[in-house]
Amino acid sequence: MGWGVIEVSGSRLRHIANGTAKSGTGELADRLVSLHDQLEDVIAEFAPTAAAVEQTFVNKDGSGTLKLGQARGIALLVPARAGLAIGEYAPNKVKKAVVGVGHADKAQVQHMVKLQLPGVELAGADAADALAIAICHAHHLQSAQATARRVSA
Repeated sequence: MGWGVIEVSGSRLRHIANGTAKSGTGELADRLVSLHDQLEDVIAEFAPTAAAVEQTFVNKDGSGTLKLGQARGIALLVPARAGLAIGEYAPNKVKKAVVGVGHADKAQVQHMVKLQLPGVELAGADAADALAIAICHAHHLQSAQATARRVSA
């Protein structure tokens, strides 16, 4: 499971950190506890003010989808317990926000993440996806704030 932390200042984005939480092998419950603990460590270390998670999709492998849903539950639980607001975004919305098209491939997403966060060293494909979700969330929040300013003006 990838994770990424960015800083948003106006329209500027700055990379703080990225990585992957590894679940290892063993019993599912133990792997979920490991993911939980690693994400808690990330939140404790970087003290984010918001979180974002990719929405899941259902594929032909029901067992794989169920396990992904269980890990996603951890990804929602940990920031919620820390009191963070959580944005949820469909994969196509993330790709559109970062690349400009909703059906971009992973290489295009990674390239655009590197362009938008100069100097970033990606910890892997999952970390790149996590940073893309963070960028999407930042754009969503900026758009919502701009709309609120127009409405209240």
